[in-house]
Amino acid sequence: MKNTAAISNKILTFSQAKHFVAAARVTGKTIAFTNGCFDILHEGHIYSLSQAAKEADILVVGVNADSSVVKLKGPNRPINNQHSRSLLLAALLIVDVVIIFEEDTPLELINLLQPDVLVKGGDYIIEQVVGAKEVIANGGKVIINPIIEGFSTTGLIEKIRHL
Repeated sequence: MKNTAAISNKILTFSQAKHFVAAARVTGKTIAFTNGCFDILHEGHIYSLSQAAKEADILVVGVNADSSVVKLKGPNRPINNQHSRSLLLAALLIVDVVIIFEEDTPLELINLLQPDVLVKGGDYIIEQVVGAKEVIANGGKVIINPIIEGFSTTGLIEKIRHL
């Protein structure tokens, strides 16, 4: 029998995540952090998360709260609420911790966790990545993964609208 309770146990508060990361570090584990809205989970997300998971022993995923998604994506988003989005991410084997953040950016969370690796997908340059300066200053590194063309939540929404 599968332990399905383990899925929701991966969704942590800021304080719980800080303790989880500290305990992992005591055992010599490295921490990777990535973040996003993850509104409608698709192949591009899985690729990006898989790439992030390769960078360290533990993958922590910051998820924009509903209020943050509205600010970033507009009044018709998110499609799925923060609980649903977090639960889907927590169900993935490659994800160890999911944290919902209310702020516009994950900077507070990055400063709290001080990941060894900050991973972002997209067309960014390191200077544009929120938290990059802080991670590098703490001796960590920043990785930018390419976007897989043809996979985007906005594109999926448009496709559904035209059915």
